[in-house]
Amino acid sequence: MALKKNKVKYGLNMVHYAKITAWSDDGVPTFATPVRLPGAVSLSVDASGEASNFYADNVVYFVINNNAGYEGDLEVALVTTDFAMEILGELLDDKGVLVEKNDAELAQFALLFEFEGDKNKIRHVLYCCSASRPKTESSTKEESTEVKTETLSLKSTALPNGLVKCKTCEKTDETTYNNWYKSVYIPNIRTAETTTKSTKTNA
Repeated sequence: MALKKNKVKYGLNMVHYAKITAWSDDGVPTFATPVRLPGAVSLSVDASGEASNFYADNVVYFVINNNAGYEGDLEVALVTTDFAMEILGELLDDKGVLVEKNDAELAQFALLFEFEGDKNKIRHVLYCCSASRPKTESSTKEESTEVKTETLSLKSTALPNGLVKCKTCEKTDETTYNNWYKSVYIPNIRTAETTTKSTKTNA
């Protein structure tokens, strides 16, 4: 059954991360099972890299696509202990205390999330992300309680095969859509290119 086409999007929900646990010799990542990162407040990532024109014969002869991924911020209610350990490289000592060291090794991960839509939720995955440590802040409690969130600075780059991001649309099959958070979706790029060319030819 095909998904219905959205007219608008709003809201952020179901943020998950899937750690890259290994890389093959030819640069193919192995992802862990996605883990929910609860308390999503906002996500804002800007496209990094701009197209540039190559001129010849007094015209734009070729457009060079400089897709450098995305950069931005993920705001959550509180960074979980699991995320701090698995992604930010913090350690847990024998007393159950989180320890941050200056030589902590940050892990790369896929980021999965969805936006609400008027017909169905639009599900996304950014494939090769890294996150910086959130700043530590709070303030004294006054007459009303002000909740302080934590913000992770994100950088998303391409995998060695050029894959940057995927998202669902009204053409996504139901099984793929329903299994989005069970494992990281990896497209068949050759099939995608063939399907795109066929669609353009039949249009």
